[in-house]
Amino acid sequence: MIERLDTDTIVDGRYRIERRLGSGGMADVYLALDEQLGRKVALKLLYRRFAEDPEFVERFRREASAAAGLQHQHVVSVYDRGEWEGTYYIAMEYLEGHSLKALISQHAPLEPDIAIDYAIQILRAARFAHRRGVIHRDLKPHNVIVDDEGVLTVTDFGIARAGASDMTQTGSIMGTAQYLSPEQAQGHAVSQQSDLYSIGIVLYEMLAGRVPFDGDSAVAIALKQVGEAPVPPSAYNAAVTPALEQVVLRALQKDPAARYPDADSFIAALEAAAVADPGPRTDATMMVPPGGAWLAEDVAPPTYGHAPPPVEDDGPGRRWWWFALLALVVVGALIAALLLLRKDQVTVPNVVGGDLATAQATLERDGFSVDTVSPRPSGRGR
Repeated sequence: MIERLDTDTIVDGRYRIERRLGSGGMADVYLALDEQLGRKVALKLLYRRFAEDPEFVERFRREASAAAGLQHQHVVSVYDRGEWEGTYYIAMEYLEGHSLKALISQHAPLEPDIAIDYAIQILRAARFAHRRGVIHRDLKPHNVIVDDEGVLTVTDFGIARAGASDMTQTGSIMGTAQYLSPEQAQGHAVSQQSDLYSIGIVLYEMLAGRVPFDGDSAVAIALKQVGEAPVPPSAYNAAVTPALEQVVLRALQKDPAARYPDADSFIAALEAAAVADPGPRTDATMMVPPGGAWLAEDVAPPTYGHAPPPVEDDGPGRRWWWFALLALVVVGALIAALLLLRKDQVTVPNVVGGDLATAQATLERDGFSVDTVSPRPSGRGR
């Protein structure tokens, strides 16, 4: 049997194949026309080599059941499922637009406000699924479609986990390595925090134009997911504010308990970051210690230089001498001006260094007119 279908092939007497849209880990996806309802659909067919594996078949069926119950603006709709010529298919809503991965490849780094908006839409889809016991487990920009109006739709619940059922084998790794949570990379149980980690990776990629962890093989990348701290996204995009960077780095904590507890809290943090005053960038938002144990509220901001010492009150005695000295300077200036205007030479008594009252009396005694000017109070309390 051939793996890929030709144009005009009729699947299950109903779906006419128009062209291949892409492929995933388990299935090919085709654009097809539903000849009964006259609408276009995305037809997902399980690879025939997997159709004989009961585990893959069960996972594929579970995808249809889980996704069919998720009727939401940001989640792709599932219309139908069935079996055809030894394999299985799912008929889904066909979405006009481009994948978020293509958009990132062409335009990243994105403006922070756009990245925040896109991340919130993905989180709303995840929140809706999580409240119904469905964990996506493979959230990545390849599985998100963006239409011309900037509306995002999450697709491909192919390895979703519904309720307590877990069809993956012990120790197996499902998902794409660059977006895989540390617990998934280690074959541990997953939770909604695993999806939130993946969304954090997507947000990082939108802001930085690259994923935080990459390598030559899936194993090498998985090891980095488990053991390496991400480079803060502001290192690649100066428009990332400290508040937004804090949100990203919390989402990428290695320990699920250190991440956001649910999609609602992640959304609230992004909304707060969107309106926060950027303020000065500090080492607390630019550096991540080894191991990734980073939370901004646990890091004290650095001190730059030393603050000037506090200004001490001079006391009333010291203030008096400053007032007297200033008054003498003014008197001396007046005398000098008077001498310049007078025709006759006059000897001026030497009063410099004496107290104010004595200086005034001496000058008046010798026929000089003296005016004193008091300085304005300094404004400090006495």
